[in-house]
Amino acid sequence: MGAQGVNWLCQQSRLQSALPQLWIGPESPESFSGCGWIPCRLPFGHFSVLACCLVPAHSGDLTARETCKAGFSEEDYTALISQNILEGEKLLKVKFSSCLGTQGTQYETSSLDFRVGADGTVFAARELRIPSKQVAFTVTARDHQTAERWDAVVRLRVAQAAAPHAGHKPQKGRKNMILDPSQPPNDMLLPWPQHPNPSGLRRQKRDWVIPPINVPENSRGPFPQQLVRIRSDKDNDIPIRYSITGVGADQPPMEVFSIDSMSGRMYVTRPMDREERASYHLRAHAVDMNGNKVENPIDLYIYVIDMNDNRPEFLNQVYNGSVDEGSKPGTYVMTVTANDADDSTTANGMVRYRIVTQTPQSPSQNMFTINSETGDIVTVAAGLDREKVQQYMVIVQATDMEGNLNYGLSNTATAIITVTDVNDNPPEFTTSTYAGEVPENRVETVVANLTVMDRDQPHSPNWNAVYRIISGDPSGHFSIRTDPITNEGMVTVVKAVDYELNRAFMLTVMVSNQAPLAGGIQMSFQSTAGVTISIVDINEAPYFPSNHKLIRLEEGMPTGTVLTTFSAVDPDRFMQQAMRYSKLSDPANWLHINTTNGQITTAAVLDRESVYIKNNVYEATFLAADNGIPPASGTGTLQIYLIDINDNAPELLPKEAQICERPGLNAINITASDADVDPNVGPYVFELPFMPAAVRKNWTITRLNGDYAQLSLRILYLEAGMYDVPVVVTDSGNPPLSNTSVIKVKVCSCDENGDCTTVGAVAAAGLGTGALTAILVCIIILLTMVLLFVVWMKRREKERHTKQLLIDPEDDVRDNILKYDEEGGGEEDQDYDLSQLQQPETMEHMLSKAPGVRRVDERPVGAEPQYPARPVVPHPGDIGDFISEGLRAADNDPTAPPYDSLLVFDYEGSGSTAGSVSSLNSSSSGDQGYEYLNDWGPRFKKLADMYGGGDDD
Repeated sequence: MGAQGVNWLCQQSRLQSALPQLWIGPESPESFSGCGWIPCRLPFGHFSVLACCLVPAHSGDLTARETCKAGFSEEDYTALISQNILEGEKLLKVKFSSCLGTQGTQYETSSLDFRVGADGTVFAARELRIPSKQVAFTVTARDHQTAERWDAVVRLRVAQAAAPHAGHKPQKGRKNMILDPSQPPNDMLLPWPQHPNPSGLRRQKRDWVIPPINVPENSRGPFPQQLVRIRSDKDNDIPIRYSITGVGADQPPMEVFSIDSMSGRMYVTRPMDREERASYHLRAHAVDMNGNKVENPIDLYIYVIDMNDNRPEFLNQVYNGSVDEGSKPGTYVMTVTANDADDSTTANGMVRYRIVTQTPQSPSQNMFTINSETGDIVTVAAGLDREKVQQYMVIVQATDMEGNLNYGLSNTATAIITVTDVNDNPPEFTTSTYAGEVPENRVETVVANLTVMDRDQPHSPNWNAVYRIISGDPSGHFSIRTDPITNEGMVTVVKAVDYELNRAFMLTVMVSNQAPLAGGIQMSFQSTAGVTISIVDINEAPYFPSNHKLIRLEEGMPTGTVLTTFSAVDPDRFMQQAMRYSKLSDPANWLHINTTNGQITTAAVLDRESVYIKNNVYEATFLAADNGIPPASGTGTLQIYLIDINDNAPELLPKEAQICERPGLNAINITASDADVDPNVGPYVFELPFMPAAVRKNWTITRLNGDYAQLSLRILYLEAGMYDVPVVVTDSGNPPLSNTSVIKVKVCSCDENGDCTTVGAVAAAGLGTGALTAILVCIIILLTMVLLFVVWMKRREKERHTKQLLIDPEDDVRDNILKYDEEGGGEEDQDYDLSQLQQPETMEHMLSKAPGVRRVDERPVGAEPQYPARPVVPHPGDIGDFISEGLRAADNDPTAPPYDSLLVFDYEGSGSTAGSVSSLNSSSSGDQGYEYLNDWGPRFKKLADMYGGGDDD
């Protein structure tokens, strides 16, 4: 390390504290000079570390301008302990330096298992067993006078071997590396000789912690650059090999640090970047040439010293904030933040902010200021007015090195500050009076549009207008609605206005905003206006004052009776108009209305029992129309309640009944009903008439209650048959009405259950023996006809089974296939009419067939010579004879096909007695001349040579 680097490190140390400092440096102590640095050796385990110490002996070099800074001597303390710890056992001692001494300093720990004494000694608060290889906690020092606090990390590592207990003596000649927390070992070796401390203080065991190795980042080398030499005092006796492990050595990033295995010199191999990694934790190992451990590993902490190599970076290039117009100075606006990757505990990472420019510079060029440390932007001047300036653009600069523009690095960002609107402008009408008109009886009609002006931000609560009618409309006929787009007030009729009551309105309206006015702002006198509304008279429809009108009267009123006057009223009092009346609805056509005065009379008799009556009420509708322009009309409903009179005689039910021929078995229950209503109905009186006399002789009637009676036989036996029994029933009307109802009663003989038997029912129907005999004969005849029809159908079915062969009258029967109507057994168990196989009489059908339609064995259709027809063969009696005759006819038929073919017959099955029908056997039937084949054309020449050329063979 050069002298310049030593001086820089010296300055850094002097800035931090005036107490003794430690710096691990090059091996040669003679290279340190100036700034109060002297070479020294530090004892730590069995390692030898060359270093230099800054001592306060050269206190004259420290000027009064240098300030004192309190803190722990180390940021990280490490000690070896046994796994089992007793309560109150001392572990290590932390050193804390204060500008005012140790008085007033109080220690705390983050773990309840450990405590720190007033002198900095750390001891166990209770008996413990360390479960892992290491336990770490934080020791905090507080200064009650300055309310400051400092933290240091304490790491307690479990030793590999157990600490010697009380009374234990180490073996002679053996070096014990495990330190007893309470007593030092007798043969502990210190790697370096003790040097007197210029301050008069002497380090005790466990007070030494290997100081961190500081390496400045971005060093230019040359590399590798030596950092420290590690040596064990055993290398005087045996050769020692050194190695380091950890991140940066044998773990990624690899080979940042290296060590000479023989000399113990440790190097850094390349420039460091604190922003990439700020510290490294390595472990140094010492083994003999056989790989046996000769020392316990020691921890090395390497810290990368920060350099100012990073500019502050804003989180955003553009920040958006807002502030209300009219805000007072000191109002918070927004915060901008810039981060510096350098160490924030040094000036390299301490960022300060300032405002570079403000646009526009109205009403002042310094409307805002920024807190240099926090980045908070606040207003510094009054006069923010959105109606004048709606937005400011502020350029903010962030500089590290605590804002030193000469040495610090800077960056800029833009802060856009929007001046938000407040309701500091009341709405004002553009004119003081408005006018409009509306026809009477209209609703939801806009009468007038009220226009206002508001300088606040459009379409915001500070701009949106709210209208109120403050006078001139006590009945609430009008309301004012706001147009959301134009902000105009629309005076609307919400309750119909009657011209005859109000011909005009004088309204006073006021306008305000949805948001209240800002503090100190008063309403304008132009926020009120007058609205004059004229009402236009229109022709209104007449109306019936009493609608629905109800009158009560008795039914049966004679035609022409005056019922009532149903007149309408014309609301147009200022118009001279006449009205005419007419009927709209009169279902039964019972009423008549006078067209001029609305008098209603009867046109027919009103009957309460009519189907047009519902709940005793008859309803009719009438129309009243005036002669205005345009004409108007109104409707009214007249309801007539009809009071019942006794105009309907009662009736009896049932009209027909059945009873046994002997009394006491059953009786007939009869019921009386009346179309009238109470009191013109029951209780009813039931009685039998005196004439004819047989009625009262054979029958008797008994009243059960007001509506029911029972009819039964009076005599012991009555011959079966149909009887008409008259019954007189009388209602309770005034005067009462009577009616004679005839009940048809069937008298029959009954079984033990009181039901008519079949014979009895017939007898009761009045049928004699002759009638019964005639009915029986008819039934027998009907059954006989049915039987004959069935026999006839069976015979027809049998005939259909033995039906003739189906042939086409236009086809030759020789090659036809018989068609059957049903499936069954084989040919041998069916009867066929063999007459169908006989020779057809003529061959006219062959000449009359449609062109292009022929059999497979038929000659082509065309001009050909005429030959005599085949002779008619008599009806054969046997199928064999028939076939033989057919074969003979085919042999002699010149129209037969010129090729041999088998005729197809309908007869199927095995065991046929018919012989072959092949024409190849026809030569045996006799000699025949075939000379005529030569006349049939070239197609028959070969056949003519075969049959006609016998002499040439």
